Amino acid sequence: MILLRRLLGDVLRRQRQRQGRTLREVSSSARVSLGYLSEVERGQKEASSELLSAICDALDVRMSELMREVSDELALAELAQSAAATDHVPGPVRPMLGSVSVTGVPPERVTIKAPAAEAVDVVAA
Repeated sequence: MILLRRLLGDVLRRQRQRQGRTLREVSSSARVSLGYLSEVERGQKEASSELLSAICDALDVRMSELMREVSDELALAELAQSAAATDHVPGPVRPMLGSVSVTGVPPERVTIKAPAAEAVDVVAA
């Protein structure tokens, strides 16, 4: 099962790390506890829209950009899950992803390489 809260947390963590910022800095700027932000990043807590807005403001990232990245990762995870279940890859998931190649290593773990994006390892649950 693909959990949206985990994908969202992964994207938030990457955004923060790209900026070279600590959890403490972002939690202070977003006015959210460090522990709670950590749980959101680890996919253990569902963030409300208000909290996401505060975190996005603290990271100086538009929520639409955050959601677009989460959406792209969700599409890739769904593709990997489908490929692992059926042993074949359907056509492109979205036009912005272009052609996608999938190689299995082993069947329950799939590596997806999309053009103009970093390779993403997705584990099908």
